[in-house]
Amino acid sequence: MAVDDVVLVTGGTGFIGFRTLRYALEEGYTVRAAVRSEAKAEAIRRNSTLSSIKDLSSKLTFVTVPDFLADGAFDEAVKGVKYVLHVASPLTTGFNVTDDLEAGIIKPAVQGTLGLFQSAKKAPSVKRIVVTSSMVAIPPIAVLIGQQASERDFTPKDRAHDVPGPYPAVIVAYVQSKIAALKEGEAWIEKHKPEFDVIHIHPSYVGGRNDLAQTVEELCTGTNPIFLESVLGKDSDEYAGPRVANYIDVDDVAKAHVLSLSEKVAGGQSFLLTNKGGDMKWNDAQAIAKKHFPDAVSSGLLPNDFAEQQFMVVHCDISKTEETFGKIKAYEETIKAVVGQYLELKEKAK
Repeated sequence: MAVDDVVLVTGGTGFIGFRTLRYALEEGYTVRAAVRSEAKAEAIRRNSTLSSIKDLSSKLTFVTVPDFLADGAFDEAVKGVKYVLHVASPLTTGFNVTDDLEAGIIKPAVQGTLGLFQSAKKAPSVKRIVVTSSMVAIPPIAVLIGQQASERDFTPKDRAHDVPGPYPAVIVAYVQSKIAALKEGEAWIEKHKPEFDVIHIHPSYVGGRNDLAQTVEELCTGTNPIFLESVLGKDSDEYAGPRVANYIDVDDVAKAHVLSLSEKVAGGQSFLLTNKGGDMKWNDAQAIAKKHFPDAVSSGLLPNDFAEQQFMVVHCDISKTEETFGKIKAYEETIKAVVGQYLELKEKAK
């Protein structure tokens, strides 16, 4: 890495994106964050976790891209950058099953990725793009919803088949958005053979400390509620029902994105960011909470009494991931971080 290597980061105002942006700064990269408005840029600037970054004002700049889906949206943003960390992608928040999920979630995920690739092809400085995909793009959806057993270890080379609509739940449309964006992105690379290469990162359920969250309500968005539900004694509405028992810490996701920029890591490959499967249950969080926060449990602040939920196990081969980026964090570390932040925010709100 040269001192003037510039990394464009999309999605920097989100849970994974902000942690990735911060990790890139901590590793010495100069970061250009693509944001939709000046207000979004200001939200990043004033985050206290960036205060320790030396020469922050020169290391972190912003480029406003009001509409990520517009033709040529990233043409200016990619000029002069060597790397791109493309974390931005449509989430399920605010959608209902009666909405046009194809137009609201699936097409934007595909268009956002292909549009970025098209802009990067015009910029000779871009050498690598790292894309945040998802573990849901790897095994068949039948495995994810418990209709089919995970009878082998899935690898980063596996690819799920398309899930046709209509979609019985918003989360199923999200799964298809990740499948489609990956398939269309890889097909585009094969067809156009750009000068840059691409690495795909496939996280499972992501949990951990959310440095953007200033309230309990903000912490309990995205996938963190899944990690908190057995401790707080309530089901996560968006992810209610059976789910896979696969997790990854947000720190590991950020680390994998940034370390993927190294020339030591070959391009044109994918990495599964998850545990192996079968080595944890969601309700293990209760014993972890009791161990690290006994007073909060005994006082009832952490009810710690949610019944074990039905879950499936997706067995994954993560040997390449751990050989490249190191051992992933234990489930205990992730639970300790997110529950600890929950208690901090509850105390702050008094």
